[in-house]
Amino acid sequence: MIEITPLTGIGEADHGWLHARHHFSFAEYHDPSRMGLGPLRVWNDDLIRAGGGFPMHPHSDMEIITYLRSGAISHEDSLGNAGRTVTGDVQVMSAGTGIVHSEYNREDEDTTLFQIWVYPDKRGYEPRWETRQFPTTERNAKLTVLASGRAQDSGNDALMIHQDAALLCATLSTGQETTHTMGEGRAAYVVPARGDLTINGQLVPERAGVAITEEDAVSIKAESDAEVIIVDVPFPWHPRQVING
Repeated sequence: MIEITPLTGIGEADHGWLHARHHFSFAEYHDPSRMGLGPLRVWNDDLIRAGGGFPMHPHSDMEIITYLRSGAISHEDSLGNAGRTVTGDVQVMSAGTGIVHSEYNREDEDTTLFQIWVYPDKRGYEPRWETRQFPTTERNAKLTVLASGRAQDSGNDALMIHQDAALLCATLSTGQETTHTMGEGRAAYVVPARGDLTINGQLVPERAGVAITEEDAVSIKAESDAEVIIVDVPFPWHPRQVING
């Protein structure tokens, strides 16, 4: 089954320094039919104005992945970590038992990013933060795993998350195709970060959200030069499956 939600059909909030689109219920946007997909709970499509950002605030028991679409973001946290993540790269924060952090756009241009929250497989992990640069050439017409907790990705260069889930990315030129195999007990949420795609035979416009369940594979074709982001998750799944460590 494939469910396509165009950008205009998801939540929206404009705070001046931040313009956010919410693929799932978040903050003041609440839709009981859009509470996530399996352990994927949040997918925010954020534009952060130059000089703007999120001041120090706390999180716990959540895997928070940030994918930079353009610009850069500067991170600081209560563990003493500080770093800058740039276009096409990824940072992961395991909030675990508790962490306080800030995320600021200290650049002279706007920053756009996807902020993705995934429930961990249990509570009480030690909090951690990590960022990594990934060569963009590796994603040409090929899905590359950027963050994962799946057993099959153990030992590769992906950033680790505490869940049987993965973030994948590919860049496609017009007409190029790629396939993501899921199989039984898996689902995927797919967003064209740039460009239009045909997914499992259906046209998907830029920055729309696509929930895919009960399918063996995701077939993707670029209708224009495109960048596609996929989160692969166990399904069905419920937050009550998060247990104490």
